[in-house]
Amino acid sequence: MALIRLTLRHARKYWPWVAAVLVLQLLSTIAALWLPSLNAQIIDRGIATGDTGFIWSTGGVMLAAALGQVIAAVLAVYCGARAAMAIGRDLRREVFQKVGSLSTLEATRFGAGTLITRGTNDVQQVQMLVLMTLNFMVAAPIMAIGGIIMALREDAGMSWLVWASVAVLAVIVGFLVRLLLPLFRQMQERVDDINSVLREQIMGIRVVRAFVREPFEEDRYRVANENITRISVRVGQVFVVMFPVIMMVLHVATGAVLWFGGHRVDAGDVEIGALTAFLQYLLQILIAVMMGVFMVMMIPRAVVCAERISDLLGTESTLRFPEEATAATPTAGRVEFDGVTFGFPGAELPVIKNVSFAAEPGTTTAIIGSTGSGKTTLLGLMLRLFDPQQGAITVDGQPVAALTRAQLAETFGLVPQRPYLFSGTVASNLRFGDASASDEALWTALRIAQGEDFVREMERQLDEPVSQGGTSVSGGQRQRLSIARVLVAKPRVYLFDDSFSALDVATDARLRAALPEATENATTIIVAQRVSTITEADQIIVLENGEVVGIGTHDELLAGNDVYQEIVGSQLTEAEAA
Repeated sequence: MALIRLTLRHARKYWPWVAAVLVLQLLSTIAALWLPSLNAQIIDRGIATGDTGFIWSTGGVMLAAALGQVIAAVLAVYCGARAAMAIGRDLRREVFQKVGSLSTLEATRFGAGTLITRGTNDVQQVQMLVLMTLNFMVAAPIMAIGGIIMALREDAGMSWLVWASVAVLAVIVGFLVRLLLPLFRQMQERVDDINSVLREQIMGIRVVRAFVREPFEEDRYRVANENITRISVRVGQVFVVMFPVIMMVLHVATGAVLWFGGHRVDAGDVEIGALTAFLQYLLQILIAVMMGVFMVMMIPRAVVCAERISDLLGTESTLRFPEEATAATPTAGRVEFDGVTFGFPGAELPVIKNVSFAAEPGTTTAIIGSTGSGKTTLLGLMLRLFDPQQGAITVDGQPVAALTRAQLAETFGLVPQRPYLFSGTVASNLRFGDASASDEALWTALRIAQGEDFVREMERQLDEPVSQGGTSVSGGQRQRLSIARVLVAKPRVYLFDDSFSALDVATDARLRAALPEATENATTIIVAQRVSTITEADQIIVLENGEVVGIGTHDELLAGNDVYQEIVGSQLTEAEAA
């Protein structure tokens, strides 16, 4: 079972805490089982005979046993909590690392909503089950077995009541588990759905408001909310039936003990103290079974969560990175595509078909083409967000697949099409590529990226807080901060994925004039929609339906490439193009 494998794999590291729980729960349960026997002795040998000395001495023993039980129980809960929280922490870390290792294809297949749920809610359910298991399930079997032994020791003639009560509860528990398991599976799926809807609404709040789609999004959330509510109500209905039924069994068993036990006391077959102890032991047995029932109610949901976590952890990424460097870290930054073909799984046609080109250090290579022609996919292949089905991609003659993650990060620096800033400060975001960068280096990068002016105007300048996603700054400012971030990293290959689209013409011109000095010895690859951004590039690659249909300078392509001429004609006048 996935749940057992998952918990045991992590629990092995914390066996001292688990062993301490077992010992302490054993001591606590033994003390709890001893108390009814001592109480029976007080009734039969103290109260019945009027021996107050025996009552006081035995009562003192009972008090000491009760105190020992409390101390052992408290320590057991503490040790159990330490072990369970540590296991939960390790699981969350493992899920986080696995999500980080997934390729773009696997991450997309799972979806952001379910990945968040599996790393939070699912892990919490498993963690809570471990905690409750250590606190209850360890004590419950000891209490049940010990209670049966002690009850039979007090009065074997009424043992049938014990077996009948336990059997009835076992049947009830088995029936409830069969009802709850599919319900909990549906509940976790509904949690995924509501997380996905909520995440989309939060991330796209500006678009929602811009198109006045609040009523539509409210309906989407209402449907997701009603779905999870409906499943939760069905689970609640099972619990509503469960507890009254269990209490009914408990009370019926108590009444049966008093009825049949009263006749046995009247017949002289058993003493009243022994009957009282038998009743207490029966209650302890049934309470232990109730603890087991409570745990069983948690198991189905935890089983589903463990299966979902195991499914994620068992997913092998299609990308395998070397653990240790087997190739030298590129120093020049020459990028070459040789017959590269790539298509997404399930797609009828490849996105990139037989692409070949080389980008030399100290030069600027621009990639242009219509929407969907595969421009961004080329950058993703360089960064190994996915691997090509055919062909090879090399940097300084080394295949990118031979580079470690650290070497890739040192070699390539990306300014994505949709710039993203992390919650923190301006400085913490700029130091994302180089944690040791000085303030002077940050200001230099900002100056080149045309971001110095607006950062200087901020109240705290480099220490100005930045909200998650960079929503506290404008789109153009966010883009310039993203460009400054990659300049701080100083990679060997700069990748600009339509990174100047949010800039006005004047700012764009100043930025393009300042970039060559900062990227003088590096390879610069620019994906662009605007022709004006790339007219000075050393070579321009024209893509059409994933194929290279032209390579050359602006003038060369303008003179002899129909696709490029069409793109230029749609954006520039003849005078501007010339």
